[in-house]
Amino acid sequence: MKSLVAEDDRSVCEMLQLFFNKESYETTFVHDGLSVERAIATETWDFFILDWMLPGKDGITLCRDIRRKLATPVILLTARDQEQDRILGLELGADDYVTKPFSPMELIARMKAVLRRYHSGGAASTADADPAEALGDEVVRHKRIVVNLTARDATVNNVTITNLTPKEFELLALFVRYPKRVFTREQSLESIWGYDYLGEERTVDVHIKRLRNKVSTPEYPLIVTVWGVGYKLEE
Repeated sequence: MKSLVAEDDRSVCEMLQLFFNKESYETTFVHDGLSVERAIATETWDFFILDWMLPGKDGITLCRDIRRKLATPVILLTARDQEQDRILGLELGADDYVTKPFSPMELIARMKAVLRRYHSGGAASTADADPAEALGDEVVRHKRIVVNLTARDATVNNVTITNLTPKEFELLALFVRYPKRVFTREQSLESIWGYDYLGEERTVDVHIKRLRNKVSTPEYPLIVTVWGVGYKLEE
């Protein structure tokens, strides 16, 4: 795995390098946002770890820019531990959020959990499978929505949605596959993020909001809130 770590504290980089070497991760460290942009422009990466407060261009802006073009996993590192900061990072496309000070082993565990979620998306299962298992059939449909699980693309009202992140795609596929079922936040986490997810249920709300913004219109909200319970596909 080829990872790019952007962290301006060189002592943190030295510590991470020791642990990443033990995991046999191929890792490049840079110390400012402009170096991140140059690295992305010249090479292909499997994972990004971005400090929020980078000189030149901050990690949250870089995360937003990356997510506009790439589906590569992103973890944000930050000393900011307020809920609104975590929500902002997730809304802009981060897959996880690690608060300083942190254990290198915790970061590696979170990286592995994110990679498992990316690699498990779209696996095959039977039509009767439980939604907590892989998503199943090659193509699933409901009214105006067509989701191709193999090609990992989605069409709504005959328009192909090209900017879905992996988790947004999997959420949409889950709702389309079980159109009459209301999913609680916990059930959505188990189905899409997995039982080993280390984050919080608010992650579901953030991803639902982003998904709605991409696939819904005022006339067709598609994913509706069932107050006090969770979310479901519109009837």
